[in-house]
Amino acid sequence: MASVASTYARAFADVVMSARLDSDRSIAELRTIDSLLVESSELRRVWENPAIPAEQKRRVLDVVAERDGISKQVRNLVAVLIDHRRVHFLGPIIAQLEKELDARLGFAEAQITSSRELGDAEKREFEAQVGKLTGKKVRARYGQDASLLGGAVVRIGSTIYDGSVKGQLERLKEAISS
Repeated sequence: MASVASTYARAFADVVMSARLDSDRSIAELRTIDSLLVESSELRRVWENPAIPAEQKRRVLDVVAERDGISKQVRNLVAVLIDHRRVHFLGPIIAQLEKELDARLGFAEAQITSSRELGDAEKREFEAQVGKLTGKKVRARYGQDASLLGGAVVRIGSTIYDGSVKGQLERLKEAISS
């Protein structure tokens, strides 16, 4: 499944870059279609049913695209997925596309978890520090975990920077026990 999602994501990232599309808008349009598929079992059955001719499936897609203001390029990607009976991969394709576009546009994605709600100034400071650390622009997602007691944990890809009180206490416990 990962290779299918990667293949389509890389190909569509090429389209986004070469046509100079707004990457955020393209992803939002794909998410709109994906949420329609999740919410509507009827639409999913139509697009995944091999007995229904592809031309009819594309007409349904055209109605959806017209109604929701979906760009031609996004519509064409979904049409290819429908034609190749891969529409059920749309969610993983979107996730992989986000990673691919972030890499190409020089963004680093960071998950920042703190013990409390952060203010705007604190968020900007975290993003600036992560930007210095990675040398990239940062797209941060924020979460809360009261068990951290204080401080924050920053995850960038597979790297974790633990500046939480809980993490410091655990490191202190390990040092004392060894």
